[in-house]
Amino acid sequence: MSLLEAIVLGLVQGLTEFLPISSTAHLRIAPELFGWPDPGAAYSAIIQLGTVAAVLIYFRKDIVALVKAFVVGLVKRDPFGTLEARLAWFVGVGTLPIGICGLAFKKVIETQFRSLYVIAFSLIVLAIVLFVVEKRASHQRTVADMTWKDGIVIGLWQALALVPGSSRSGTTLTGGLSLGLKREDAARYSFLLSIPATTLAGIFELKHLLEATARPSTVALVVGTLVAFLSGMAAIAWLLSFLKRRTTLVFVVYRIALGLVLLGLLQASILKPMSGVENLSTPDAPTKPPVEKQVTD
Repeated sequence: MSLLEAIVLGLVQGLTEFLPISSTAHLRIAPELFGWPDPGAAYSAIIQLGTVAAVLIYFRKDIVALVKAFVVGLVKRDPFGTLEARLAWFVGVGTLPIGICGLAFKKVIETQFRSLYVIAFSLIVLAIVLFVVEKRASHQRTVADMTWKDGIVIGLWQALALVPGSSRSGTTLTGGLSLGLKREDAARYSFLLSIPATTLAGIFELKHLLEATARPSTVALVVGTLVAFLSGMAAIAWLLSFLKRRTTLVFVVYRIALGLVLLGLLQASILKPMSGVENLSTPDAPTKPPVEKQVTD
């Protein structure tokens, strides 16, 4: 992987991870358009750590408050006594669905689901769902009004993001809006909910990446992660400001337009649905040559 590829893919990751337009879709499409090999699910997960760092730093005060409230609640044997303590538990419970489904369907997610046809239809279908939810939502509740049911429901919505093209931020934002949360509150909770899932995914894939015989250079990984971090910080600040004043309609239009263009390119054979997918995941770990048995008389 060249330095240019690492920079472009890091930029794509950072800008699209937090916008409801699917970072996985763009990381799958961008290499195709530039004629680069697919960087693979493992590389994508590693540079996600850059966007995780962006969330940790941007919401550091919120995170410290949640962790402190969680620990104090356990010590005082009143684990749900404060809003921060409850939110910490909601984030934990909301992470379970994507964790369980991610492990159960890992092979399918990293192979068949990365077809550009799957991505195109996910972009369009989830855009329509977001549009319907946005129109019917009350936009009255805040994170202070959240309940256990809300935490579980939004967690289930997050699990839908395992299908490339769905968008983790998009599905959780849709889930929050469907429960009546204000746009900025739904987005803020979406960011907090992203931390465990994306961190665990990055660490899990890092183990396999380190065991592989062939992988992107350390420089490519570091540069991609750093660019993802910087662009991710900018994307978070912009989205929170945007949703205070605007609806999600621009993202709906963008997703549908991108999905239709992608389908058109596939039908015209300009893009192939599974080309480049040979590098989906980490290469196999080295295998030991068979040991020849010595025959003795």
